[in-house]
Amino acid sequence: MEAIAEMLSGHKAYLGSHLYQASSSLTPDTKAAMHSYTIITTLTLSTAASAYQLPQNLKSIYDNHKAGSCSNRLSERFPEGARYCGDIPGAVFLKGSDGNYDNMDIDCDGANNHAGACSNDPTGQGETAFKDTVNQYGISDLDANVHPYVVFGNEGASPSFDPQQHGLKPLSVMAVHYGIWGDTNGGTSTGEASISLAELCFPNQGLNGDMGHGEKDVLYLAFKGDEAVPGKNGADWKATSRANFSKSIRALGDKLVAKL
Repeated sequence: MEAIAEMLSGHKAYLGSHLYQASSSLTPDTKAAMHSYTIITTLTLSTAASAYQLPQNLKSIYDNHKAGSCSNRLSERFPEGARYCGDIPGAVFLKGSDGNYDNMDIDCDGANNHAGACSNDPTGQGETAFKDTVNQYGISDLDANVHPYVVFGNEGASPSFDPQQHGLKPLSVMAVHYGIWGDTNGGTSTGEASISLAELCFPNQGLNGDMGHGEKDVLYLAFKGDEAVPGKNGADWKATSRANFSKSIRALGDKLVAKL
């Protein structure tokens, strides 16, 4: 285990957790049909610094898959250069061109979508795709300022990609900083996360609702299966800070990463 703050291939590593969420640009009927949450682990070897320890196998995965292209292609290449890839058993990740993963655009959808650093977001919408499920967890919706989530999957345009067709569950844990799969994109854009996840990964870049992280050095890694879903009692859904929510799903994230 190495500290995430250690320089790795010219970047500092950051490991965290986030939720997979479907974009609020989807129709209400489509959103209602997507009702379970899966944990997605997203790994970002970036310029972020953290006291958290990066599992050695996750560092190796990042290094081993960055160069070259994807062999097990699960989707066509999207306009920004990435495609969904199945080269890692039991997981799905976004792979860019040789030497790249993906960037990190900012998503502010959900509760309090104009709060904090989301106040200038030109596209934020008032609900996320899995709102109906989180309602059962005691909150009105995901809060981009509190819940580190990833936008994973693309619908309503071509090319498209449905993570659930490849074994992923909504609101499952992902790896970057541990977060959840909390949204999907209604268009063809890839590489997007909630403002809370972005600030955990890149605390010194001044990211906000109108400015994301442009470098394609972020590995979004999603885990397949029911085991990746924390459910109602497996995460602190009522947390009031991103740090507390991330901490609540860290043990599950570590367990999933250890099996890669």
